[in-house]
Amino acid sequence: MSAPSGFREALARLASAQKTAKGAPAYSRFVNRKLGRLLAAVAYVAGLTPNAVTAISAAFTFTGIALIALVEPAVWLGVAVCLALVVGYAFDAADGQLARLRGGGSKSGEYLDHMVDSCKISALHLAVLISWYRFGDLGHHAYLLIPVGFTVVAAVMFFGMILKDLLARAHRAATGAPAPPAVAPSAIRSLLVIPTDYGLLCVAFLLIGAPAVFMPLYALIFAGNLLFLLAASVKWFREVGALDAPAAAAPAQSREGAFR
Repeated sequence: MSAPSGFREALARLASAQKTAKGAPAYSRFVNRKLGRLLAAVAYVAGLTPNAVTAISAAFTFTGIALIALVEPAVWLGVAVCLALVVGYAFDAADGQLARLRGGGSKSGEYLDHMVDSCKISALHLAVLISWYRFGDLGHHAYLLIPVGFTVVAAVMFFGMILKDLLARAHRAATGAPAPPAVAPSAIRSLLVIPTDYGLLCVAFLLIGAPAVFMPLYALIFAGNLLFLLAASVKWFREVGALDAPAAAAPAQSREGAFR
């Protein structure tokens, strides 16, 4: 297939080259991927590489995170942080789409993308911790445990999803098992899991200049993520456990090199 000749053709090609929306929460699925598609088409026309788009995403994201930690909450700060995080997240969706448009991504690009993601999800909540400690009128220091807990939950959830996928891919490589069939994404599920949506969190920072609203909203999003992680961890454990049965029956030599 020939390479796209311009923005319109690149955008049209991207529309049919999207990864599955299964499990994606509402903002990420209905808003961020579309923004990422536009940015991927622009990046393609501009001759940018996927790694360059990842770097742009990191620049916007970590600028927003730095503002949270260093600047006293105000209305203008909420707008600036929200824009920085939203744009950074859109570029995060664009790098993979650009890679597929260019014929496929690289292992190093996937590594870079995951490293940036793992850093930002922890740094974001640590920035909230710093902001609340420096500028917040908390009344009780126990409130600082909320961003601490969110840091742990976000890191564990990200690692759990990555590890589950890695174990499944290693299992398929070792046993020759087929990939699971594609399942039609559910709009209802996308709405139900919206508390786990990183995009929702980005938009929530628009209210950081109104602590009386932002703090309970942030705490509520944290509670939603915690409950999801507790339920998902049980489900993921069962799914990974189900991989053991066929692997145990496979010849020993076919399992050499499987991830342990």
